Amino acid sequence: MRGPVRWFRELPLRSRLALLVATAVTVAVAAVAAACWFITQGVLTSQLDNRLRNQAASSASAEYATVLIRTCRSPNPEPIRLPGNTPLTQVVFPDGTVCANPRSAHLPVREADIAVATGPRGDALHTTTDGSGVERRVYTQAAHISGLGQQGRVAVSIAVPMSDVTTPLNKLAIVLLIVSGIGVIGAGAAGLWVARAGLRPVDQLTGTVEHVARTEDLTVRIPAEGEDEIARLSRSFNAMTAALASSRDRQAQLIADAGHELRTPLTSLRTNIELLARSDETGRVIPPADRKALMVSVKAQMSELASLIGDLQELSRPDAVREGPLEVVGFHDITRIALDRARLRGPELTITAELAPWYVRAEPAKLERAVVNVLDNAVKFSPPGGTITVALDRGVLTVRDQGPGIPADELPHVFERFWRSQSARSLPGSGLGLSIVARTVEHAGGTIALGPAPDAPGTVATIRLPGAPTPPPEYT
Repeated sequence: MRGPVRWFRELPLRSRLALLVATAVTVAVAAVAAACWFITQGVLTSQLDNRLRNQAASSASAEYATVLIRTCRSPNPEPIRLPGNTPLTQVVFPDGTVCANPRSAHLPVREADIAVATGPRGDALHTTTDGSGVERRVYTQAAHISGLGQQGRVAVSIAVPMSDVTTPLNKLAIVLLIVSGIGVIGAGAAGLWVARAGLRPVDQLTGTVEHVARTEDLTVRIPAEGEDEIARLSRSFNAMTAALASSRDRQAQLIADAGHELRTPLTSLRTNIELLARSDETGRVIPPADRKALMVSVKAQMSELASLIGDLQELSRPDAVREGPLEVVGFHDITRIALDRARLRGPELTITAELAPWYVRAEPAKLERAVVNVLDNAVKFSPPGGTITVALDRGVLTVRDQGPGIPADELPHVFERFWRSQSARSLPGSGLGLSIVARTVEHAGGTIALGPAPDAPGTVATIRLPGAPTPPPEYT
């Protein structure tokens, strides 16, 4: 069998909220009703007790007690006729005997009443049931009657029906029960309405999520108004779908750009291989110079294809795989190694360098590749006989060339994947180098920027890397 907790958890959220609201209101209404009933009972009982005390203190009560004693001592007692509003009265003697009106019901004598008659107590107040079965509130007070022994001390008990209290309480209980029932029913309806109104944004969010899961439509957005938790959840969902849509668009663009970039070397490679294969099949010998040029072209296309595939693999790895442990390395040493490679690729260029020692935390191999990519761009775009100026000062590496420069409208796109300026379309490259450089520098905690040279044609690349706390042991 299902327990109540399991049954409650299996209910819809709207039903659970409504049930919780109704339960809370029921408990609150029941507590208020009970408190109201007990307070009213105390007030009515207190009023009844005060009325009894006032009646006991009146002269009519003492006169009635005297009449009762005389009647009880008479050889032929006759019933006493009293007005209808006279409370039930009896006299209790110290020995526990009772003198009462024969026409009235008798009250049981308690020890408190005898104690009042004998003297230890001045009065007593209690509830009892008379001989006819009527519940009464009894007030017993000491009295002195002339003509009696023991200084005439007796106890006079005055009683009134408890119906003066219970009848209003019963009516109040019925009223409270009706009002509480109406309140609980209203609370349940209000709780259901509040749950529906409060969960309407959740229903909308759920419907949107189901729509996205069913159609994979990431363009759907949820209206988010206010600053409550539902609005924050809606904004978070909108941000998540926007990020997913952007990621999917970038993935599709990456595949399209990669296919476009791979098509060029593959087409050229296929053409050259088909020429070589046709020469072997037909027996037509390709002149040695042409054959050598074809082989050089095949090797170049294969190198370009291998480089492009390597760049794609680098960019496709997750961050947790791509980012390795950081080491303290000399930025100036890595730059010096990259400069040696750049001089081999541009022997006709003049490359000057001023490198001040600077230690950083980075991946040595990837940082070297990033610097090489920046220097390769400078070599690629520099005119024959041009000058490349490299400087490293307090963690800021600047590489300045004398090339045509980058138009201002193209600067925001230089670090995008596969993006290439119009002037670079005819030059070798995949458009992934600067994207890899930006990721490597960001992983090391630095920044990179490209901008025009301040006083002459050309481009200035600036890499800023924070310094390491201390150099590694091999440098000390």
